[in-house]
Amino acid sequence: MTNIKMIQGTVTPGFEKVEEQFKKNFIERGEIGAACTIYLEGQKAVDLWGGYKDKNKTSPWQKNTIIPVFSTTKGLSAMTIALAHSRGLLDYNEKVCTYWPEFAQNGKEKITIKQLLDYQAGLCAIDEEITLEIIADFNRLAKILAKQKPAWEPGTKQGYHTWNIQWYQSELIRRVDPKKRSLGKFFQEEIAVPLGLDFFIGLPEDIPEEQLATIIPFPKIEMLFKMPLNFVLSLLNPWSLTSRTMLNPKFVTNHNNFNKREVLSVEMGSGNGVGNARSIAKAYSEFATGGKILNLKQDTLEAISAFASMPENQTLDLITKTDIVFSLGFIKPTKNIQYGINERSFGVHGAGGSVGFADPVKKVGFSYVMNKMIGSLSIDSRGKALRGAFYQCLKKI
Repeated sequence: MTNIKMIQGTVTPGFEKVEEQFKKNFIERGEIGAACTIYLEGQKAVDLWGGYKDKNKTSPWQKNTIIPVFSTTKGLSAMTIALAHSRGLLDYNEKVCTYWPEFAQNGKEKITIKQLLDYQAGLCAIDEEITLEIIADFNRLAKILAKQKPAWEPGTKQGYHTWNIQWYQSELIRRVDPKKRSLGKFFQEEIAVPLGLDFFIGLPEDIPEEQLATIIPFPKIEMLFKMPLNFVLSLLNPWSLTSRTMLNPKFVTNHNNFNKREVLSVEMGSGNGVGNARSIAKAYSEFATGGKILNLKQDTLEAISAFASMPENQTLDLITKTDIVFSLGFIKPTKNIQYGINERSFGVHGAGGSVGFADPVKKVGFSYVMNKMIGSLSIDSRGKALRGAFYQCLKKI
């Protein structure tokens, strides 16, 4: 058990229950190392960290510790597209091929950016095997993406584009950005630097090893007890759309690979972002409070906080086999996935337990990150406890 004296940080008076639950995560829920930051109306209400960076509990989690956050990265990538939209570089309702002409082949001629970001384009799986070398070669990857045929008629169904959604986003950014930057570089220069974030989509070489926490994967047997059976069976079938979507690239099948610099250094804005809770929460806070630092336009903020439109009003995702609602790269709240306490909230949670979200009604930016993964497709008990405690406190102030 982690000594709770190792837990550090600050909590604004009135939010002590969040700290209580943070400690309970270590005492009762098996936490090893973690951090939680919550912004309220642009100010830090909670900023906690503690435990150990490694499985053997030899290195304490520090204030500046960063950790891979898997799909929580998608939220930062969606913010990057939102910033491009706000600057008039692209239109959510415009066809992808307007900006990327080579995309218009094999039935993709009419796909809009919104359909792509809402996971309705049918491009969840890539037929060609993807490797680290291909990921690092933007031009080669773009050609593969451009020729991919949709798995269904675009706009009629929804399926989680687990690994490739950001690669499509990145090529769009490269096409519309006057400087032709990739999504990771655009994010770093236009969002991370202005906001002072320690978050990277493509980890730089100069980040010291001692700043990184180590991912501790969950035992594969956990999938049988904590994930939908239909999903597990589909994942185990190598010919299924779920398997073809989620297990390409092949190295993603072993979460330990996300402790390797060569995996973290390439741009996988769908799942290999590295950062801390403080940075994720601050980014969401910017979007929850009007985007003054980034000069975000109101129509962009309205678009990403609006309630999502689903194909044929169906929320069952073809890949995860769960009810989930996507909108412009973010996930919207449902009965089983709760971010804020209203429909205007938006965020993304990652494999193992990390999460980040914005609640623009209450002006909240929230994030929780950890190194011990739990086998779940939703937000696990640790993140739920922190979120619940925060909103309980908020009701009383």
